[in-house]
Amino acid sequence: MPYKPWKPLLLTALTVGAGTTAATAQSVASAQKAIELGRYNEARALLRGNNTPEANFELGRLYQMREKPDSASYYFNRAGGATPFGMVAEGRALLAQGKASEADAKFDAAAKATKNKDVKVLTMIAQAYGESDVKDITKPLTYVKTAEALGKGKDDPSLMVARGDIYLLTDQGGGEAMSSFDRAIAANPNDVEAYYKRGVLSVRSRNGAAAKENLDKAIALNPQYAPAYKELAEMYYSAGQYEKAVNTFKQYTDMAEKSANTDAEYASFLFLSKKYPESLAEVNKVLAVEPNNLTMNRLKAYDLYETGDYANAATAMDQYMKIAPAEKIIPEDYSYQSKILLRANRGDEAIAVLQKAIAATTDPAKKADLQNDLASAYMTKKDYASALKVYKSKGNPDLADQFRIGSAFSGNKQYTQADSVYNIITTAKPTYAPAYQARAQANFNLDPDSKKGLAKPYYEKYIELTSGDPTKYSRGLIEANNYLGYYNLQAGRRAEATPYYQKVLELDPNNADATNAMKIIKGTPARTTTTVKKTTTVKK
Repeated sequence: MPYKPWKPLLLTALTVGAGTTAATAQSVASAQKAIELGRYNEARALLRGNNTPEANFELGRLYQMREKPDSASYYFNRAGGATPFGMVAEGRALLAQGKASEADAKFDAAAKATKNKDVKVLTMIAQAYGESDVKDITKPLTYVKTAEALGKGKDDPSLMVARGDIYLLTDQGGGEAMSSFDRAIAANPNDVEAYYKRGVLSVRSRNGAAAKENLDKAIALNPQYAPAYKELAEMYYSAGQYEKAVNTFKQYTDMAEKSANTDAEYASFLFLSKKYPESLAEVNKVLAVEPNNLTMNRLKAYDLYETGDYANAATAMDQYMKIAPAEKIIPEDYSYQSKILLRANRGDEAIAVLQKAIAATTDPAKKADLQNDLASAYMTKKDYASALKVYKSKGNPDLADQFRIGSAFSGNKQYTQADSVYNIITTAKPTYAPAYQARAQANFNLDPDSKKGLAKPYYEKYIELTSGDPTKYSRGLIEANNYLGYYNLQAGRRAEATPYYQKVLELDPNNADATNAMKIIKGTPARTTTTVKKTTTVKK
């Protein structure tokens, strides 16, 4: 599934203010650390009852991280005032409301109040932009450049991290972002946040070795640095190492805090890692506390389907669709809804759902996924002609699409067309064994008495490609050897048929076709005539 039910953490902000007591400063610093480690409830408890601008500023950041812009704006405004710090807070309130130009004016006022000479204020402004979702980074970079000039060649680590975050707001900013984090580490070799963010960037650029090196370094500097464990888990997930991914994500949730939010994150990660029963258990824990949690209601339906509980999956999906606002429904919801309906033998309803979803989906990749689901629904109903129309409507089919088209042609008994499609696949990918098996099956149907041996070269190639892993390909190898044995036996070539049937019996000692064939070869009367068994569907 392409979506992620969580977003990366935003990290500790640099705060500057006046008139705070030592105790107040300590509570704010402790709250910042709790936020950094994902302990949001703990942070809120530390800040509760503290009405200083600094405390309200951190509450604003906390709610911004939890994607509650109205609450974020409220607390940032409570931190606002005539001081440069207060102006930055008011600018952040405007950014949270999506009012970028008005926020620019507030930040300009804050910088001018210090005559553009205060690196801390300029860094706070840079951090504000870096933790936002602005698209044009021209203005934010002016504050960075001004602050850099004040450093006279000496980089400030916090400024460099903010610079990196700003560049990450653009599609092509990865190089400058990495350079920024490198500079932060050069200025402070113990900067945990810079190592973490360098690791995050490496995960997203699929540089696993660099990602692990940087995230491990962040953890070595601070073993309680929870965000690094989360990112490591994502790295393992991307690499398909699901067991490591789940175990590492569990370390993150244990360090972050026990709450419905972290349970929901864990449930989502378990689902993405294909740990469906475990995910369902976590989902139910969250729903016991938050029965209307939208993501968890969605995942409950998904998990129940994946665990084979189709009746309850249908009930859960109906419940989710009742509470989900129209704008929150995603293409994957329709995909699962249709699969659940198909399991309930409600094929026409499944098709209607998918047709409606395809018409409403604009993202090309998601539309293509839904079209595949629609064609599969038609295939389930054995309406192969309609499935072919859907596949052909996609245009520019890739090899996976070609395989599906071939299967639809075979289902529709258009074996010559199926053979042509499979030829495209074997030509483009000569070592892809399932295509040879599928092509052999199409040719067997063109030569059902096997007199011409049309399937022979494709079954031979299949055996050549798969014999090294007989456990994985046992069913296909039994099919291929049975065919080649029969092809030779019906032509009177008993000696040539023998090794093929012997191979079948190695793989399946009780195979009736091979057993009867060996009786014929040895001159013992067989009860039934040997035939080749066809597999009607082939897994890719």
